[in-house]
This record gives sequence, structure tokens and C-alpha cells, in this order.
Amino acid sequence: MNSHNKRESGILLHLTSLPGDFGIGDLGPGAYSFVDLLEKMGQKLWQILPTNPPSDDSYSPYSTNSAFANNTLLISLDELKKDGLLFDKDFSNYPVCSVNRLELQKIIKPHSLLLDKAINNFEKKNKTNQKYLNFCKNNKFWLDNYAAFCCLSNKFKTANWTLWGKNFRNYNDQVINQFIKKNKNQIKRIKIAQFIFHNQWQRLKDYSNRKGIKIIGDIPIYVSHHSADVWSNQALFKLNESGQMIKQSGCPPDLFDSNGQTWGHPIYNWGEHKKMDFKWWIDRIKHLDSMIDIIRIDHFNGFAKYWEIPAKDDNGLNGNWVKAPGDAFFELLFKEVKGCRIFAENLGEAAPEADPLLSKYNIPGMMILQFSFGNGLKEPNINPDLVLYTGTHDNDTAVGWFNNLSDTNSQDIKIDTLDEIELIKKILESDGKEINWDMIAYSYKSTAKTVIIPMQDLIGLGSSERMNIPGTVNKNNWTWRFNPDQLLKDKEDRLLKLTTESERL
Repeated sequence: MNSHNKRESGILLHLTSLPGDFGIGDLGPGAYSFVDLLEKMGQKLWQILPTNPPSDDSYSPYSTNSAFANNTLLISLDELKKDGLLFDKDFSNYPVCSVNRLELQKIIKPHSLLLDKAINNFEKKNKTNQKYLNFCKNNKFWLDNYAAFCCLSNKFKTANWTLWGKNFRNYNDQVINQFIKKNKNQIKRIKIAQFIFHNQWQRLKDYSNRKGIKIIGDIPIYVSHHSADVWSNQALFKLNESGQMIKQSGCPPDLFDSNGQTWGHPIYNWGEHKKMDFKWWIDRIKHLDSMIDIIRIDHFNGFAKYWEIPAKDDNGLNGNWVKAPGDAFFELLFKEVKGCRIFAENLGEAAPEADPLLSKYNIPGMMILQFSFGNGLKEPNINPDLVLYTGTHDNDTAVGWFNNLSDTNSQDIKIDTLDEIELIKKILESDGKEINWDMIAYSYKSTAKTVIIPMQDLIGLGSSERMNIPGTVNKNNWTWRFNPDQLLKDKEDRLLKLTTESERL
């Protein structure tokens, strides 16, 4: 179902990390330049991670108020100007922003003000825009509820829908339809913003595809409690009568955290999903599949079994494993969504239980090169069908990882002996001076059909430039941005040469 024989490679770079002048990466010139760069380096894949709107100050696209909506801060102001929806004079008060870090708090208000102006101009110019009407019709299954959720969040000054009073807390179609009619102007503006994102995204994706580059998008298995999805589908989650979580997501104690982790998402009521032929989930994957070329499912193991923790707990110690109906779900999914290409983040303790699903439905798993050393292992055991990464957005950079191997204060897995560090160097044919490049070269020359490397590893950046440290509140999480000045032409040429020699063109 998901097999492919061609050798290919690509780069992991979140959209917010793209270069640009407005304090955040977006769907404008920086994105098109990055596609050109990928083409120049012979890469065929661009992994963008989720494009959903962050629901809190963590910046994380894995914590979102909608599994279907897109982050309107990613809308390009340059593209709005090009489309005649903004003008030079509109930009006079926009703040000067860092090109190296996402400055979300600095840009939320000025970006929103400019988007409001663009929406005003859109409404004046496009009173009967058929493309917009078609977009609303095709996305009605999530768009109306999302727009209502945003309006109600503004009305009550919180996205915590359990505090909205019984009338709105207990989702009711009739009540919500009346609310939508009463607030039609505000509802329409939210829909227009999503439409504008959709248009800009489609142009960028078409451009990428014409260049021979496929887009990989992420679908997190869980959704946030304070989201339009949970509010409008409460029966699909383990909640009490007041809408509060009974159980929450997380993971058991492991090498990373001796107390385990709580992630704070509500747990699915899988029995109810099954009764409804997994419609919500199938709609979700269909929606993402219409936007991108390849889907990476984050925490895929949760379709086999998941760690369920009491909602009140602040660690993962008291959780327990619960089986999930993954087989029934994927059987229906692949009947409904033909030609959908999926691969799985199948790391962690539950991975063996997920293996039968991967095998039965021909879904490739993942392998992280950083995790493939230690314990006297002479050579990483690379399965050609796995998607091989040097590291991911949740790992240290290759340089940071290597430099911190024996650091007991590091957040990642340690390799304690100098002998094992020397063994890594031997396997990678490395003197340690360019460990990032040696890991890239090893990956590209390997039998793995698909290889993806974070942009930080291509540049050769250290720990301070990693994307995220899971389970932490860190001011640098999800703020790193790619500055084109960091990538010298010799590295572009070097990657193209390696890509050609390893037959990944």
C-alpha cells in the first residue's frame, strides 16, 4: 500500500523556521527560495511537520486548537501584497524582527492587524468568489465548528470550553447553528483567513511538485483538550459530564524520564470511534492527504496500544497500557483513502505491538541514527524500507548529540564509555570534526530507500539550535529559524554530489 522502490532523500524544516522578514517563516518568498534550494541540492522530499495553529505559548504545532485548521500566522504578507490585498503603506508600523528566531509574541498583533486589512479588501473585491464558496462547502465538516469555536473562545476570553456555561459547553447543533447565524460576519472572516491560507499553500505545493519535490506532513495522533475537535465531538473522547478529562495521554518511565511523561491530551473513546466506522479519523487523514504528498503519523504506536494516565496525575508512573483497535481502523482507512502514502513514527516501548500493523498494511517505520549506537553494537541494523533520520525535531542536533554523548546532564540517551564513542567514529569513518556530515554521508550511502535530515544537521549546528526538547518548557523550543547565510555553497554542492553518488536523484 505504501511501498516505493526509488531511493530518495530530503530535508526536515518546519514552516515557521523558513527565512523571512516578518518574525516567522511563512508561505512566501522564503518558502519558494527553500524549494529552489532543495532542487539545487538534488533533494526530493521536504518534511514540514504540522501546520495547525498552536493552542498555547509553547509554539508547538503538536499542541493545537484544531486538527483540521491551519495556522494563519503562516500566511505570507508578501503574497497578500502580490494578490492586491495589502499595499506598501500598510507595512509602515510592522516591527523589525530577528531572522534567527521566531518572535511569536512580537508579531501576533501586527500580523493579525495586516491579515484583518487583507480580509477587508478580500470582502470588497470578492463578494461572490466561487473558489471561496467551494472551499467553504468542501470543508464544512470541520470549518463551521472551528469558526464557532474561535468566536466562542473570543466571547468567553478562553479556549477552555468547559468554562463556557452549560449552553455552549455541551455541544448542540441547533444552539451552535443559531450562534453562527448571529455572528455570521465574524464567522465569515475566520473562514476567509483559512481560505487565504489554503490558496497560498496550494500555490506553494504546486510549485514544489513541479520541481519534483514531495511534501511530507505530520499528523499527531492526539489532539488538545481545548480544541474545536474535542468540544464538537465529546463522545469520541474519555470525558466526564462536565467535559473534563478522565484519562490523559503520556508515556511510561524510560531512558529519557524515570517518572514517565504526561502529555495532557484526552484519550480516545475508541469504542465510539469504531461504532462510527472511524469517520472522524478517516476525515482527518483524507483532509491532510488532500494537502500534502506523504503523511507521517506521529506516535503511531498508539494505534496498537497506548499509555493511559489518570487525568489528575503530573507524571506517568500510575498509567497502564490499553489496547487500541488499529487493525480495524487501518482496514477501513485504506479502503476509503486510495493511494495514500503513509509512514510511521514507531519509536518507544510499544513498538513491537505496532509491528504487525506496519507489516500487514505495508507502512514503513522510522529509524533514528542517533539511537542506533551503543551497547557494543558494531553496525546499525538498517532495514531498507524504514525511513532513516540522522535525528528529528525532538532530538539534539547531530553535533550536539555527539558532543554530549558522555554528558550526564544531557537530555538525551548517553553513551558512557570512550570505547563506544570510538566505535561510533569507526563505523561512521569519522574523526569527529564533521560528525554531522559523516552521519549524513553514512545515511545517504546506506541501504535505506528514504533518508531525511534536519536542516540543522546539514548546516552543522550545535545543541543551542535544536528545535525542541520534549517534556520541557524552554524559551527556545520551536523558535529556531534557518538563516540562509548559515549555509555556504560548498555544503550545497557537497550534498548534491553525495545525493548523486548514492543514487538518490
